[in-house]
Amino acid sequence: MEPYKEFYSLTEVMEDTGLPAATLRYWESRFPQLQPRKDGHGNRYYRLADINLIKRIRFIRDEMKITRIEAIQKELAGDEHQAERRQRTVEILQRIKQQLIHLKASI
Repeated sequence: MEPYKEFYSLTEVMEDTGLPAATLRYWESRFPQLQPRKDGHGNRYYRLADINLIKRIRFIRDEMKITRIEAIQKELAGDEHQAERRQRTVEILQRIKQQLIHLKASI
């Protein structure tokens, strides 16, 4: 993801997050914080803050195993910094795990 762009297309967000367009559109309807801009043709354009929110929602759903929309909304409304720290910690641990797997394979 190019950090200097102001807006990202739906395709770029799908590639970055690994989520299908249908999921992103559904989340727009369920999470009022997620409101990408739309042009006159209905094309969506996401800001970096939108993408970070999508990644937080996915983290809560996939890593914290919270699947009910209402529960995810409650988690999002909680201590934002704590959730972000948890997310960063898990991402770091996942990278370390991949490095260890690679190292073990090379031994």
